[in-house]
Formats: sequence, structure tokens, C-alpha cells
Amino acid sequence: MADRKDNKGTQPTLAELLTHQNPLEMQSLLTTLALANTESQALFLDVLTGNGPLGTVTSGDPMGVGEAFRALGLAFSQKPSAIVNANMELMQGWMQLWQEMAIEGISGEHAKDRDRRFSDPEWQNNLGFRFMRKAYEVNAKWLMGLADHVQDEMPDNLHFRTKFFSQQLADSLSPTNFLGSNPQAMREFIQSGGASVLEGIRLARADVKKGGGKLYITQTDESQFQLGENVATAPGQVVFRNDLIELIHYTPPGEQTYARPLLIFPPWINKFYILDLREENSMIRWLLDRGLSVFVVSWRSADKVTKDYTWDDYVKNGIYAAVEATLQATGQKSLNTVGYCIGGTLLSSALGHMAAQGDDRIKSTTFFASQSDFALAGDLKVFTDDSGRAYLASIIDEHGGVMPGTMMYETFNWLRPNDLVWRYVIDQYMLGKEPRPFDLLYWNSDQTNIPGKVHKKYLKDCYAKNKLARGKFTVLGEKVDLKNVKIPVMVQASRDDHICPMESVYRTAKVFGGKTDFILAASGHIAGVVNHPDAQKYCHWTNDGELPETGAEWMEDAEEHKGSWWPTWWEWLRPKSGRKVNAKQPKDMGLGAAPGTYVKIRLEDIKLPLV
Repeated sequence: MADRKDNKGTQPTLAELLTHQNPLEMQSLLTTLALANTESQALFLDVLTGNGPLGTVTSGDPMGVGEAFRALGLAFSQKPSAIVNANMELMQGWMQLWQEMAIEGISGEHAKDRDRRFSDPEWQNNLGFRFMRKAYEVNAKWLMGLADHVQDEMPDNLHFRTKFFSQQLADSLSPTNFLGSNPQAMREFIQSGGASVLEGIRLARADVKKGGGKLYITQTDESQFQLGENVATAPGQVVFRNDLIELIHYTPPGEQTYARPLLIFPPWINKFYILDLREENSMIRWLLDRGLSVFVVSWRSADKVTKDYTWDDYVKNGIYAAVEATLQATGQKSLNTVGYCIGGTLLSSALGHMAAQGDDRIKSTTFFASQSDFALAGDLKVFTDDSGRAYLASIIDEHGGVMPGTMMYETFNWLRPNDLVWRYVIDQYMLGKEPRPFDLLYWNSDQTNIPGKVHKKYLKDCYAKNKLARGKFTVLGEKVDLKNVKIPVMVQASRDDHICPMESVYRTAKVFGGKTDFILAASGHIAGVVNHPDAQKYCHWTNDGELPETGAEWMEDAEEHKGSWWPTWWEWLRPKSGRKVNAKQPKDMGLGAAPGTYVKIRLEDIKLPLV
């Protein structure tokens, strides 16, 4: 089915469409609608029980959904006044709903809903849909607030888990997720004579086949992208390879570069080319144009060779090996580094070890959306209490010692289900739209497997025990204290980051022992980091004073700047990059050109479970 642009301002109303149907057309539509609605309900159950955290209930409830809600019920039984307060809150919400409906009926004016799910005009102009939307909002708010009425009666981990699952449940029950209560889907269904639903069923079946019997939502047309051709195109050479990493040295565009190279450690949960999607938004190309000598680590997706690797192996064969290879390639004695997300967590642990060993080859470090203090680590902490870790350990065991990339893909999608799950259920399975080519979503779906031992240590020692921030984390047999890291550090956070929340990243800026600067970007975990200045999008904040106790306090005196944070970072990094020298061209080591070979290994190339 051809993709159509939505033009909500000129679309006919559902009433107008139905008025123009003759009796035979109406009968046919109603028959098809009944069948389509049945399919829609089945699809909803497939999505809810197959992929998301709530779906683990059908597998014996390893995520502890039932435990969380049982704890909620027990807490209410121990505090009857909380039941009264919760019910009063619900009653007040409904009274306000009726009052709003009455006022709007008299005035004819309707307050516009800011929730993008309800942007279709029918949600404002159609009395039935408007009531449905308001009723859902009242009930969802009540559901998501239940646990807060008895927070003092529940263990912190169960309160947190209950809040998370309540949010998941409320999001899944939105009327927009059902064909019969989604006006946009109904309109398309009528206008296409039912063809939209038939196309949607076809797309859903294709995704089930793609997932090997499990629904695996396709977010983009992956056939339109080829690594090295239209994504990850910055020129360079692989100058070092071991079983864990390839090190890429990018070609300087000018005759000179700053002497001190920049070595970037991206996360191994995703692939490095988020920093080099297209020429117009490539951070790697932008850094090269500033005159830096740029090196990037490309991590190997876990397979039979690396499935038993540990955190120490990642420090030794990842951080230390890349540092040594970069210095050999440039003939320099020191370098600057960047760590992105979990790559930054690994880097900070290595910096602690280097400080203990007196190794001063790294002269400065920048962290992109990275955590070393996990006390306020956000929704991912749901997966790191005892129940969550036990569940993930079972997944790792089932797959031969690795955390499968498909599982990580689903986990991150369900942290933002309205944007990354239900949106595509609606667009593709209800509206029948073919997935559009989008480079960012292609990268997002290009996941990697993770060695089980690395993942378990990360979840237990960092998320659950917060050992890295407390000086209790062990690297290569030695406990490391980040207060001993005295080099200049820049910590970047994103205001709307749902993976590494701003306050959590801010706490990370407080754990090092030297001069640390903090910078806050608008947007989220990806767009907040990868925001080319030429795009002239978003804004960022700086504060030159001493770091106060919390990010909220830092924000009170922060100065807002238009556009990308990259130029501000460059002002900080440039003086730390040394003098200008003749550019070192990447040496052909017989290992191939950028983007290398490890990055081209897809999940389907590694058959799981490993044996």
C-alpha cells in the first residue's frame, strides 16, 4: 500500500464518511470491521504478552509483575486510609471530567490535548471520542498514582517496579491502540474499503515470521541502507584488530591535525556508527574538520569467541589495547578519550585502574550520556533488582551465555512504548503503512549480542550495588576509586534522556577527583548527543560555577545557549589537544577500510543459542 501523508486539517469526519456509504457498502464495511477488530484485539494481546515486560507473566512471571501488584494490594490492606484517598482521587477526577464536558458543551470550546496520541481532530470535535479520551486520562492517572499512596508501606524496589508496570499497563490500554476506538484508523479503514487492515495484517504476519514466531516490530525499511555506502561513510582504515575490537583511524581532511589524538569508546550494546550516520550529521566528520586525529573503537558482537569475556577482558582488550594502538599509530605519548553510555562506564572503571597504576597516558575524558553513579539510574533499575537479574540470567543461559541483541532491542523499546512500540502498531498494523526508511531507526535495530558475564557484572555491581561510585568496583584484581581520577573531565547529559537520566548523569559528574565540567543538552539519549551544529536544533545549558549538590540546583543558575552543544565542548577540548603537527594518514595494515568488518556482522549472522 502506498504511504500517505496525513493531512488532518482537511480530512472528512467519521460522520461524513459514514453518511456517504450506501447500505451495501456499509454492510460490507461493518462485516470487515468486526473481523478486523477481532484481529486487532488478537494483535494487541500478541504485542502485550509476547514482547513487553508485562508479557513475562505468561512465562511464569520471571519479572515479578505479580509480586509487585501483590505487594501493592498488601500495602493497601495495611493502610485502609490509602484506599479511601485513592478512591477519592478517582472520584474527583471523574467529577472534574463531567464538569469539563458540561462547560465545553455550553461554550463550544475544547481544550487541546498535548498528548500526540490524541492529535486527530476527532478526539477534540467528536463528543464520543472526546469523552473516551478524557475518561482514559482520568483512569490512567489514577492507575499510575496508586503506588504512591502506599509508598511508605512498600520496599523501594517493589514500589519502583509497581510504578513502572502501572505505566506500561496504562500505556497499553490507550484507546488509540485499538482499531475500533482509533478514529484515524477507522477513517483509513472506511476510505480504503478495508484495504488498510488487510495490509496491516500482512505486515504483522511478516514481522512474526521475521521474529521466528514472536512479533518483532519493524520500525524502518532496512533494505535502503548499506554500511559504508550511505551510512558510516567517513573514510579511514582499520589499524588494529583483536578478538574484541577493531580500531578505526579516520582520514584527516587537512594537512595538519592537533597532536593529541581523540579516541572514542562507543557503547557495545549498539554499534559505533550512530556517530557517523550521514555526512550532514556525522560527529566523526565534524571532529575531523576541527583538525582532530580521530580514532573510534568498533566492538565485536558476542559470539562463540567472546561469549565468556569478562569486564576485565573489556578493559584489557578494549580500553588498554585501543589506547596502546592509537598511540602507536600516531607516535604520540598521550591522548584524549570519549566514552558514550556503557562505553563511558567501562572507560571510567579503566581510568580508576590507570590512576591506581600511575598510568597518565589519558589526559582528558568526555562522557556522553554515561553513568558511573547509578543511584538514580531510572527505569532500567526495574531490571536490576533480584527478580529482574534472575530473569535476565535465565535469558542468558537459554542463549548459550550471551544476552541476545533482540532482547536488548525490545527492552529499550519498552522503556518508551508509546514512541517505539504502539506508534508502529498503529501506523503499520492498523493504518497499513509500509515502514519508511530512516537511518536512525536502522541503526537502532542493528543490535549486538553481549557477553553474559559482562552484562551480569554491569547490572549487579553498577546498577544494583553502585560499586563504581562507592569505590568498591574491582578492575583487574584491584578496587578502583574514581576520586583518584584527577584529569579534566567533561560530562554531558540530555534533559529528556530516559536511559541515562539527567540527575543520574549529574551525580556521575560528582564522583571524579579533578576538575569536572557539566553540560546539559536538550532532547534525549541519542538526539541530545548527536546534534550537528548545522542542523540549528535544540539548545544546551552551561554553568561555570562549582558543581552544586544536585542537577536541579545546577540548572537554577545555568545559562541557555541556542543550538548544538558541540561547539561549547570544542572550546573545552581544543586547548587539551596539543599543538598542530603534520597529519598522520591512516596506515593500511591489511585489515580493511572503515567502517571495518565487525560492524557489518548482523544478529542473524550469529545463530543462538551458542553451543
